[in-house]
Amino acid sequence: MCCMIMLIFSFVGVAFLTLLERKVLGFIQNRKGPMKVGVYGVFQPFSDAIKLYTKEFFIPLKINFYPYWLSPIFSMLISMLVWLVFPYYYLLVSWKYSILFVFSIMSLSIFGVLISGWASNSCYSILGSIRAIAQSISYEVSFFFLLVCLMLFTSSSNFNSFLEVQINMWLIFSSFPLFLMLFISFLAELNRSPFDFAEGESELVSGFNIEYGSTGFAFIFLAEYLSILFSGMLMSLMFFSNTVFNINFFLKLLSVSFLIILIRGVLPRYRYDKLMNLCWKIYLSSSLMLIMFYCGVSIL
Repeated sequence: MCCMIMLIFSFVGVAFLTLLERKVLGFIQNRKGPMKVGVYGVFQPFSDAIKLYTKEFFIPLKINFYPYWLSPIFSMLISMLVWLVFPYYYLLVSWKYSILFVFSIMSLSIFGVLISGWASNSCYSILGSIRAIAQSISYEVSFFFLLVCLMLFTSSSNFNSFLEVQINMWLIFSSFPLFLMLFISFLAELNRSPFDFAEGESELVSGFNIEYGSTGFAFIFLAEYLSILFSGMLMSLMFFSNTVFNINFFLKLLSVSFLIILIRGVLPRYRYDKLMNLCWKIYLSSSLMLIMFYCGVSIL
């Protein structure tokens, strides 16, 4: 029951995150954004949801039928599963190895993009999915090493340990390089600007989800924005918080999500070869050096 309530509120959070994104992008581009539905457009996300789920959908002729329809559902389920490790007061499923569980689940998320691109049988969707796969698998390596650094620092693989360690001082003050690298790795993992090569509109029309409309597109959209909220929660929990039971924690989560949205409106798209060089030539070597450093710190 508690898990269901958590997931319902997560979906409501996604609805208002999309509204925030449209408002912020509108402000950056000197326009108003959604204004018609409700007061200042506050009910616009619910109107969009009703439109998407009641819209007629067309079945493309050359798709692989079952993988085509199952992959958006799979992507959304993966994005919902990671939320189960949130360290509630009653510790629903936030057990001793919750960080490893999160990493295992997040590594499966790429299969949703892979199957969506392959099952659509479109050259644009296949190119977009190949880009996303290469990008996500590359950044998973350094991302895992950076998480290992934090696990060595806290001597635990449970999220509650981060709250205990930060009682006197937030981890961002002692581990700012880790925060910066993890934040950029999250942007690359989520295929968000400036690393949104899976959805490069100027080259691939809409990327791996080009053949999806109505319900299929809504599921892919929900999966992406649930992941953005989760990444904001994770960054806030690991670097800014000594408790999750007050409003300050959710304001920090909102701030990280706002930063991700702001980056989309401000920064141009990065170049793909530079993205890969950043991962394999800089992040990988830096994360290995940081592991050695935090090993020494944990021994001391």
